[in-house]
Amino acid sequence: MPDRRGFTIIELLVVVVIIGILAAIAIPKFAMTKDKAKMASVKSDLRNTMTAQEAYFADWSTFGTLPQLQVNSNYSLSSGNAGTAVPAANGYTATVSNATVTTGFTQCTVQSGAGATAAVDGVIICS
Repeated sequence: MPDRRGFTIIELLVVVVIIGILAAIAIPKFAMTKDKAKMASVKSDLRNTMTAQEAYFADWSTFGTLPQLQVNSNYSLSSGNAGTAVPAANGYTATVSNATVTTGFTQCTVQSGAGATAAVDGVIICS
């Protein structure tokens, strides 16, 4: 009988099945990690919006809209994020969202003054 070396078809199938199981576990975890990173950028942009609002208020004695903040304080949102800033007489409400998030929350909002209760004044709330 000649000396044959190599793998049998059964051994190869077992390896393919194991790799498939590992991929089935890893791919959803990777997608969730990407969504967490996107939401971290949303929260970071919202904090930057709060800082830009305070700088704008120091210069103009009023709160500004998002375009006003971008022009006057060299502020911009991260790639993929969209936002709004609605000024009021004594505060503002700012919202930043990312439509590409597939799991969990997609936007965060912060309210400062403008009728905010003490429990939510300056607190980032995601939904």
